[in-house]
Amino acid sequence: MSFTGKYELQSHENFEPFMKALGLPDEQIQKGKDIKSISEIVQDGKKFKITVTTGTKVLHNEFTVGEECEMETLLGEKVKAIVHLEGNNKLVANLKGLKSVTELNGDIIT
Repeated sequence: MSFTGKYELQSHENFEPFMKALGLPDEQIQKGKDIKSISEIVQDGKKFKITVTTGTKVLHNEFTVGEECEMETLLGEKVKAIVHLEGNNKLVANLKGLKSVTELNGDIIT
């Protein structure tokens, strides 16, 4: 199953607690809670390029499944991470103690 595609954020449950856990200031959380982000994913085998556009902020990350990489967080901080593929539709990464799970079901990513 290929993750390649463009995905628009439909909902974000637990957005505020998650953003607080990342360390975003309340002011930024309030601004961002109504902005719908667009995620564009390009997959080439185990290599991924992900671009997330939220308002004027654009975040680019590239990684190869199973290999350590440097990823940029929402705060602009660079952190080391390893992304794993679970099954054929779930990408799992741990960033600074937070677990990120991206699951593809048909044309919907959660």
